[in-house]
Amino acid sequence: MADSDDDVPQLSAQTLAMLQEFYTEQEEIDKKLEEAQQGNIDNFTPQEDWQLSQFWYNDSTATRLAQEVIQAAGINGKIAFVSSPTAYKKFREIKREDLSAKCLEFDNRFKVYGEDFIFYNYEEPLNLRVELKGQFDIVLADPPFLSDECIVKTAQTIRYLTKNKIIVCTGAVMEEMVGKLLGLKRQKFKPQHANGLQNEFCCFTNYNSDLLNKD
Repeated sequence: MADSDDDVPQLSAQTLAMLQEFYTEQEEIDKKLEEAQQGNIDNFTPQEDWQLSQFWYNDSTATRLAQEVIQAAGINGKIAFVSSPTAYKKFREIKREDLSAKCLEFDNRFKVYGEDFIFYNYEEPLNLRVELKGQFDIVLADPPFLSDECIVKTAQTIRYLTKNKIIVCTGAVMEEMVGKLLGLKRQKFKPQHANGLQNEFCCFTNYNSDLLNKD
């Protein structure tokens, strides 16, 4: 029997439009990634990967958190961003030259940050270089999952890294856990996300912060 064009599945106009939009967005992402790899990393902002529980901060939240860690770190301070790459990105935009930071992240797309990038898997909380122990004046962490297991393991990482100051951004439901594990208290400031998030999100610290103790 001869093949017939009638037997070939035809995509609807709506489906074709959706596919074209997807390919256009992917081309833009690939272009930004290529630019980042060539050194223009300030333009690098990958799409959220919800399978990795990624929810990027909106610009005002990223700015507030970056301003806070800059202020809290002090002169020649060192900052660790744990599972918080959008805050790290904003820090790069506004940082002082005397400060340094590391971006601890599971997503290898952030390797574009070169030596500042450290691969981090919260399921292996102490699988970190020994020279990082107790080296950071402030640690900002955003555990990827709202679970006791995740916050317990992330807390191990935070205690390993920090000299003293800690900020954790997580769901309000984790308040009791971060209090018990790290001695953190809720601040007035509530982080917001670019694409929204149904869970109430809060900011917790173990020190007094004027910038975070206001809406």
